[in-house]
Amino acid sequence: MPWWLPVQASSYAPQIDGMFLAILIITGLAFFIVEGGLIWFIFKYRERPGRGGGRKAYYTHGNVKAEYVWTAFPAVVVVGLGLVSNHYWNEIKGRDSVPADAYPIKVHAKQFEWLFTYPGPDGQLGTDDDVAEVRNRLHVPLGRAIVLEQEAEDVIHSVFVPAFRLKQDAVPGMHIRSWFIATRLGEHELACAELCGMGHYKMRARVTVQPQAEFDAWLARAAQGEIE
Repeated sequence: MPWWLPVQASSYAPQIDGMFLAILIITGLAFFIVEGGLIWFIFKYRERPGRGGGRKAYYTHGNVKAEYVWTAFPAVVVVGLGLVSNHYWNEIKGRDSVPADAYPIKVHAKQFEWLFTYPGPDGQLGTDDDVAEVRNRLHVPLGRAIVLEQEAEDVIHSVFVPAFRLKQDAVPGMHIRSWFIATRLGEHELACAELCGMGHYKMRARVTVQPQAEFDAWLARAAQGEIE
């Protein structure tokens, strides 16, 4: 649905959009039913000359069965949505959700830029062969699980890639992980989604999704310092 939502560019984007659409439809129906009933009552019970106008109102408790229905039905719907969303949450954000073979990339956030560090040939971050920090440019291979090892230098920032349906805060003093599998080649936007100071508006990065071979070639150039 690119006409009203960003393109879906990650493996779990369809599930998130499906959940969003389900909630939108349910709440939309509830809105129109409630507002429609309100409008109907306004007109049906309006004061009209010659038809009981000015008569004294009387108290009525209402319909107990109806109260049970309109209490139980929303409760069942909300619990159902909670169970489904909890399932997706565990798949995407759960403690053990990061794939074991995910490729690690360090994300260092600071006012007002993103710095990305890639592992060297050993595939591990924090070793001597790490690729030097790349400023505001995140490159990832297509179809491979990526885990972002996030940290913040100064204030709270937030990694937000709309096309991936990815949003995760980076908090000073904390090591936070988030992951995704890119499913669409091309360039996407990464923005800070947490107000982090006067330069917050310009804290952006470009995400480039490439075939594995092109990514490997780019990483080799970055390791040689050929990337600005």
